[in-house]
This record gives sequence, C-alpha cells and structure tokens, in this order.
Amino acid sequence: MALPQSIRNAGEPWTDQDLAELEELAAENIPPCVIGMRLGRPEKAVVHQATQSGIRLTPRYRPPYGS
Repeated sequence: MALPQSIRNAGEPWTDQDLAELEELAAENIPPCVIGMRLGRPEKAVVHQATQSGIRLTPRYRPPYGS
C-alpha cells in the first residue's frame, strides 16, 4: 500500500525558497517521496522540478540519509 502524500502545494508555482529547500534535501540524500511530503508536492513534481533545475536526486536504490 502506498503512503499518502501531502499535496497542499500541488499546482502552485515553485518559489526560490522551495527550490533552495529542494536542493538542500537532495544534497542530504533524502528520497524524492520524502522531499515531496516535506514540500507538500507530489513526488513526480519534485522529480520534474529537480530535473528542470539541474538538481541531482539520489537513485532510489541507494540508502537515504547518508547511510
């Protein structure tokens, strides 16, 4: 069963603060699904915005949180 996602910001424009937080969380090796929950956006939106912004997300098969 999939985890529910908070999508309170779905469809809203990405702010500079959102992008900075996305970049910070990605640098901490946080999985895209968790980033989505923290930012209130669907996982697909997080992945799309990261790609558009040149932010590298760690592949799912790698352990998160610097393990």
